[in-house]
Amino acid sequence: MTEPPTPARVWAEMQRGNARFVAGEPSHPRQDVDRRAELAHIQNPRAALFGCSDSRLAAEIIFDKGLGDLFVVRNAGQVIGESIVASLEYAVAILGVPLIVVLAHDSCGAVRAAIDGTAIDAAPLPSHIWKLIAPIVPAARKVLASTGGSRPDDIDAELVGMEHLRNTVADILHSSELISAAVAEGRLGIVGANYRLAEGTAVPIVTVGLGDADTRHLSHPEEQQ
Repeated sequence: MTEPPTPARVWAEMQRGNARFVAGEPSHPRQDVDRRAELAHIQNPRAALFGCSDSRLAAEIIFDKGLGDLFVVRNAGQVIGESIVASLEYAVAILGVPLIVVLAHDSCGAVRAAIDGTAIDAAPLPSHIWKLIAPIVPAARKVLASTGGSRPDDIDAELVGMEHLRNTVADILHSSELISAAVAEGRLGIVGANYRLAEGTAVPIVTVGLGDADTRHLSHPEEQQ
């Protein structure tokens, strides 16, 4: 009987797949007819991935994975909400994934909208869009305050994206006792990574539950407002 995969091992597999993608040498694994038939009545993904809905961010492609490898949850700006947390809990509790990857990216439209929304004279957005991106605004305000700026043009969008990524990982842990307990018990790890569109690289920014690689510079978003 094989041992269950550890969070660190699964992340290492994903990094190797990303390296193949970056090098232009993807293996396109588990994408054939036999794999499709194998998965018709069961799934056993290696990881859950929560990422932005941006069309340039295709999880299975950039990590060189196949059918059934990733349980993917997406929305614009990878903003935590009740359905997102419930989906990730399903992946952990029912599907038994040992790893959650939270994937941000540069040149994010949701981050840009949140930055622009900090302006006093900002044009109003449609209500549903505003509700979605509002959780990113505290990250924009924190970056603005830390750099001594006074206008949205003064805000570094990449720094806001990194801050929002850290907030998102922290919010997952604060929002779900099930997920935080799985991390504490060593059954689950979380990686917050940033995807660079031009290079194709997925760079880890914050990790939890991966042993010596952990970086735990996390705080709840409410504490950063």
